Amino acid sequence: MHVTRRRVLVLTAAAVAVLSALAAGGAQAGPEATDASANHKIQVGIVYSRTGAFAAYGAEYLSGLRWGLNYATGGTNKVGGHEIELTLVDDATDAAKAVSGAKDLIGKGYKVVAGSVSSAAALSVAPLAEQNKILFISGPAATDGVTGINKYTFRSGRQTYQDVKASTAYLKGAVGKNVVVFAQDTAFGQGNVAVVKNIFEDLSNQKVDRVLVPFSAQDFTPYAQQLRQKNPDLVFVAWAGTSALAMWTALDQQGVLDRVDTVVTGLPERATWSFFGSAAGKIKYLNHYNATAPKNKVNDWLVAKMKRKGQVPDLFHPDGFVAAQMIVRALKASTTDVDKMIAALEGWSFTGPKGQQEIRASDHAMLQPMFLVQLRGSGGKFTATTTVRLRAKHTAPPVR
Repeated sequence: MHVTRRRVLVLTAAAVAVLSALAAGGAQAGPEATDASANHKIQVGIVYSRTGAFAAYGAEYLSGLRWGLNYATGGTNKVGGHEIELTLVDDATDAAKAVSGAKDLIGKGYKVVAGSVSSAAALSVAPLAEQNKILFISGPAATDGVTGINKYTFRSGRQTYQDVKASTAYLKGAVGKNVVVFAQDTAFGQGNVAVVKNIFEDLSNQKVDRVLVPFSAQDFTPYAQQLRQKNPDLVFVAWAGTSALAMWTALDQQGVLDRVDTVVTGLPERATWSFFGSAAGKIKYLNHYNATAPKNKVNDWLVAKMKRKGQVPDLFHPDGFVAAQMIVRALKASTTDVDKMIAALEGWSFTGPKGQQEIRASDHAMLQPMFLVQLRGSGGKFTATTTVRLRAKHTAPPVR
């Protein structure tokens, strides 16, 4: 049912530590307890970006994960009377470190690993899940390659296809015109180029070109000039990380935002909205999540809980929250049998902060709502107004 399309070097055999329950106090020293063991802790590994280029995304993911565990366990942080204990591993937004961290957890006997903020990390860790038969739940990583990669890998966030498909609502006047993807030369950026070509060229006589920018670039003026010289009618910008301010400044200074009919991008986390500056009103936004977009009881709960802490849910809080819902669902089926965990997740339909979601059984795509928004404001204060709410079926990726 699931076909692995990518292969990495096979993980050298790691001894799995089977730790038996301590006789005194009923405490459990490791994750290899059976379902029948009393009062053991269920160990779950989280490999995510605490530092590095995507540290802001990692912080939102982890916060959402903790709130999600609170919600899914009714405030107990327990499943079947057993406490869920998270082991946090920082991959520093580096795929090699993500693999190293995942291998270490697997070697210690962890049956559930989640995280992966970056697409490169997700694509590198997913094969380890299949090789070692553990449950892996990728997080904000958007690459389409994670969907259907193997039966042990799931995702709690959206994927690139859903972003691009949502943006087609803006494209009625662009059919038959010149479309250019402006993106970083990363797995995420390249994935966006592939999906834009796939979707846009099917619309009718679309020509899709690209300008890829090295992830390490500091000066974006030459790339903005390349983009302008292509005379696009529509620009699809796929960007992630801390360089967004410099990138948007360069596009605006080079006249791209004034000369191009339609510039579309994903609305990023709240802290970066001011980066758009005067360009904010010149851009059309697709949106994975903002706190005011969904209308459901789960989002109301999350907003209310975080408000008491003086906080507002942000872009990747749902990815962590849904990961927690999935973890609890899986552990209720079994704390040790991964096949039972997988069976419990496949085809599961539930309400997350974004609304009604479903894990497609055939390839583990996470079907979910998407949004279109307008960003308005000035002086560093901006407000996102949701203009369109797209149901999951409207942006569902093709089955892999």
